[in-house]
Amino acid sequence: MERSEVKEQYKWRTSDVFPSDEKWVEAFSAAEKKMDLGKYRGTLHTAEGVLAYFKAEEEYTVPLLRVYLYAHLKHDEDVRNTKYNSYMAKISSLLTKLDAETSFVVPELTSLPDETLLSFMKDPRLKDYDYMLKQIVDRKKHILSDKEERILAQAGEVTSAPQDVFTMLNNAEVDFPEIEYEGEKMRLSHGMYSVIINGKDRAKRKEAYEKYYDAYGKVLNTIATTYFANVKKDIFYQKVRGYDSCMQKALKEEDVDKSVYENLIKVVNDHTPLMHRYIQLRKKVLGLDTMYMYDIYPSLVEEADLKLSYEEAYELILKGLKPLGEEYNSLLRKGRDEGWIDVCETEGKRSGAYSIGIYGNHPFVLLNYQKTAHDVFTIAHEMGHSIHSYFSNKNQPYAKADYRIFVAEVASTVNEVLLYKYLLKTATDPMFKKFLLNYFMDMIRTTLFRQTQFAEFEEKAHAMAEAGEPLNKDNLSALYKKLNETYYGSAIVHDERIATEWARVPHFYTSFYVYKYATGITSAICIANKILNEGESAVQNYFKFLSGGCSTDPVSLLKIAGADLTKEETFLAAMREFEEALSEFEKIC
Repeated sequence: MERSEVKEQYKWRTSDVFPSDEKWVEAFSAAEKKMDLGKYRGTLHTAEGVLAYFKAEEEYTVPLLRVYLYAHLKHDEDVRNTKYNSYMAKISSLLTKLDAETSFVVPELTSLPDETLLSFMKDPRLKDYDYMLKQIVDRKKHILSDKEERILAQAGEVTSAPQDVFTMLNNAEVDFPEIEYEGEKMRLSHGMYSVIINGKDRAKRKEAYEKYYDAYGKVLNTIATTYFANVKKDIFYQKVRGYDSCMQKALKEEDVDKSVYENLIKVVNDHTPLMHRYIQLRKKVLGLDTMYMYDIYPSLVEEADLKLSYEEAYELILKGLKPLGEEYNSLLRKGRDEGWIDVCETEGKRSGAYSIGIYGNHPFVLLNYQKTAHDVFTIAHEMGHSIHSYFSNKNQPYAKADYRIFVAEVASTVNEVLLYKYLLKTATDPMFKKFLLNYFMDMIRTTLFRQTQFAEFEEKAHAMAEAGEPLNKDNLSALYKKLNETYYGSAIVHDERIATEWARVPHFYTSFYVYKYATGITSAICIANKILNEGESAVQNYFKFLSGGCSTDPVSLLKIAGADLTKEETFLAAMREFEEALSEFEKIC
């Protein structure tokens, strides 16, 4: 389908950002000429100077973000369009220039005495920036001089090389062989592997699995060397900035207490017997004598699904999210009716789905909607992101509006959990109920157990390197295989191919990121249960979280919503949810 064939009601309204391309060009040119924040260098030693700079930065940056937003949206409508490719290149270049222009700010502030910074925090004129200043005080000893920070910034193009090399290798150089699928010969790819490994044909899953991992096996030495280089980069920055470990650096920079990471690893490890039980159940339902890792992906209930039109799916979501109250539901309707969402898959459109929320504008959602259960849940998920952005931008000043990555998946997953629980409660078809339970178990398996396994792998790999042990294909594969055995148990075969799964995970090149998926779903399950069990008071606390932006550390914001990640009980609640779904599925099998 071409975009011109899509009805306007199914397109996002880019005119809410700029009414025309000509207006975008004018705004871009104005921003290009107006950049002069460097003139504030050397003025950040008084409260008046700091206030003047931050006001000027906001005055410049907020309109610039609109310029970025429009280019981003137009580009993603059709990635083949050279005009909007050019727009994206121009705005990306200008944003890079802005980063360089403002690189003096943090080093200049950290050069001030603690007492001066603390006085700034208490100054009512700087209340919009108090948390930002607190973070600067907390990380002051890890910030280098202006000259050293500029050198580190310039080194970014070099230190990003491991990720760049892996990306090129993973997307262009891994030599995947041909495979025959549904009567057609084609080259195996990441996307085709995903289709086959989730399919019903076990022989074809086995073939795809072996060919896929054998292709990685041929370049395993290169990937191990690349990953080791990435870990050495982390160690370099950890040492230069004076942190005790790479993990400490990652957590401190996100303002997350170490107990959160420790609780996650401990509770998930304590409950791996639940995963073993799930694997045993899967083996039984599939009727397998011997189970392999390529058998954990297909749905156990293929016959049931949600084949709804977009309108029907949205109405279902409104019902499922009714416990969040009328204000939330009115925002869901507003997003649907007032041009927030781009619904249909069209030629050249960016694949997948996302939400983007820029300060000063309503959020936008990209979908490529198909009549599947996955896409129904995707609508709820992406609108969760959007309404989180809406509340934060509405209730926080610019300096505190952009919530942290640590909490980014919470609101989206709360919506998924509430929708799941509504569907489960109202399901009358036993097959559909089984489908939902399977969907939820797999959601927890992939987002909580699997991402924690990844998190534990990178924690241990970094610890090995920090202790002076070089990383290579043998010790990395041995580490991963041992973890795989711990997480999945003895009911499944742990062959040498799965021992190399670490080699294909792009997230490992953004170190200590994956655990946030696991803490996100844990928090979401806890919050959703509070909303269902406690009603209005829990909803209001949740709205405070949604409105919090980055007004304080993300762990404290989640506590407001009722998810205290510094306590094991929050993680235990998620484990109970998994066990309940597992027990229910076992009963009706």
